[in-house]
Amino acid sequence: MSTRILILGMAVLLMACTEQSGDEAQGSGEESHTDGSATELAYGSWPSPITAASLVEGSRSIGGLLKDGEDFFWLESRPEQGGRNTIMRWRPGSDPKEILGEPFNVRTRVQEYGGASLLVHGGVLWFSNFADQRIYRFVPGEAPIAITPDVDLRYAGCSFDQSRDRLLCIREDHRGLGEPVNSLVALAPNQEDEGTVLFSGTDFVSAPRLSADGTRIAFTSWMHPNMPWDSTTLHSAGFDEQGTLVNLQTHNIDSDESVIDPQWREDNTLVAISDRDNWWRPYLVEGSSFTAIDTGLDEVEIGGPDWSIGSRYYWFLPDGKMLLVARQGSVEQLVLLDDTGSAQILQTGAVSYGSLVFDQGQLYFTAGFSDQPSALVRATLDGTITEVIRRSSDTALSVDWISEYEQVTFPLASGGEAYGVYFSPKNPDAMAPEGTAPPLIVSVHGGPTGVAGVSYRPEHYYWTSRGFAVLDLNYRGSTGFGREYRRALYGQWGITDVEDASAGAAWLAEQGLADPDRLIIRGGSAGGYTTLAVHAFYDTFAAGASYFGVSDVEALAKDTHKFESRYLDQLVGPYPERKDLYVERSPINHLEGFSAPLLLLQGLDDPIVPPNQSEMIYDALKSRGVPTAYVAFEGESHGFRKAENQIAAREAELYFYAKVLGLSPADDLPGIAIDNLE
Repeated sequence: MSTRILILGMAVLLMACTEQSGDEAQGSGEESHTDGSATELAYGSWPSPITAASLVEGSRSIGGLLKDGEDFFWLESRPEQGGRNTIMRWRPGSDPKEILGEPFNVRTRVQEYGGASLLVHGGVLWFSNFADQRIYRFVPGEAPIAITPDVDLRYAGCSFDQSRDRLLCIREDHRGLGEPVNSLVALAPNQEDEGTVLFSGTDFVSAPRLSADGTRIAFTSWMHPNMPWDSTTLHSAGFDEQGTLVNLQTHNIDSDESVIDPQWREDNTLVAISDRDNWWRPYLVEGSSFTAIDTGLDEVEIGGPDWSIGSRYYWFLPDGKMLLVARQGSVEQLVLLDDTGSAQILQTGAVSYGSLVFDQGQLYFTAGFSDQPSALVRATLDGTITEVIRRSSDTALSVDWISEYEQVTFPLASGGEAYGVYFSPKNPDAMAPEGTAPPLIVSVHGGPTGVAGVSYRPEHYYWTSRGFAVLDLNYRGSTGFGREYRRALYGQWGITDVEDASAGAAWLAEQGLADPDRLIIRGGSAGGYTTLAVHAFYDTFAAGASYFGVSDVEALAKDTHKFESRYLDQLVGPYPERKDLYVERSPINHLEGFSAPLLLLQGLDDPIVPPNQSEMIYDALKSRGVPTAYVAFEGESHGFRKAENQIAAREAELYFYAKVLGLSPADDLPGIAIDNLE
């Protein structure tokens, strides 16, 4: 198939919409030259107002939108408070208000990745607190009260069972000596209770959903070595007078499909998403029969990898219509589907969507835009945004500083194609000397089932405004391109992803879009592993940065948390039967291949990729004379949440690239120790 570049139009949110919140995005405050008098400077040395501090100052993530009575509630992160998640409340016509004070931090550790840690019903909120993992009952204006015991239990995905006055939750029990036990439990909502088990016996349970009348429940389960995007089982049941599950049905026995996000229509018809035909899409479920709902959409994903509890990809409206989030590659669309199967793409101007609530003919959802910060918005059913309720940042960049995205497809030496999103250097005040090409940063997402997004990416503009190009890589294994592409990584982790990273960088250099002598790779978690592996097996890159990456695949198989403890069986092979593959794919066992400088960044409280993974490769490369730096952060887990650490990590990267590649950034950067650098 021929090589091609697909350029998608930039989505633009019209700022002329009525914004009653008064929280309008502001410009960067920096003047830029608009008369063509940009200064000629080498790539990588352009002065930029986008500082590492500006990426986190006044920033917040917004998610978990819920409605109760006339009030809307959601979670917001606070990087300046150590990454604490707090609860916000808003009523139309008022301003959003924080209602949960410190030290409470709403975040569950079920499956370590958490999710669905807040529930609201009848003016009462229940949330999982990060420090002790207890559930707290919270009436705004009063002190939260714990309703689960102070023992090693975790809870997520709670719903309110109004018919029986109880909470239905996923519980993860860590009190035993072996693996924690995951169950579906019922909890008393007003008094201390550890929960009554309703369903157990599988390795994992997720996505409990009650029918509107409370008579039925649906949920999914799966067993090792599967992950929820491999093979899951869909269950449904009723209740007896004591609230115990009865007439338990298993809808897809021994199937090789990922069934996720079960929901009930008003008539108690069960709907769920499956990837049985290569693309996640919704199905009507009756017994063992799955009937596809015609969406009129081809080769799109309505669904995604359930790393966390409670993900939703579709919603039922009172008139029988459905709202769907459909992903094609890196771009999402919001689709309205009527009962005849006619699909209407809502032209909201957004490229990604989060939690959604339908209320009185209006849509409320979190939306990501390509040219401005994401926001919680209100819109009409035709997609017109009528109000921006809350933005993810107090400031926004002028479009002069925003690099337009291009979805790219590039060829592979082994045959076939891989994908990515390319961001070119952009700075209204600077231009590079004619005939030069920019240093390129290949950014490798984690998962490895993640996907490169195209929504507002100031973390990329930090680089592009300084004269770097960025390739956000959608290597084989990524979501958004169908199950076959996602499973192309199975048994090949450390091979196909590494080939794709190298091929994407080399192809861009061939097109004159990157300096072949200044190719950089960076990634976190699984992306960190790819970063290390490409250094071990290829000589494409001149430098790299690994955020909590895996250096010893065998050690990870022996020392990680339950959720991912058998993940490598799919990605590499069954362990210990294929110990040879684990040894072969571990960068720590191929030190002779390392020559390019490498930066390692690690949280010291990481339970998913333990610190020894970074420390092993650092010590080994340091002893071999490879230019190497190691930056560790106390109190950080898998991903850095504290503002000061996010800033320090970003500045360490720029300082490192400048020193090892001979760049001259305009920034006054704090130094880090780089071993073996001449």
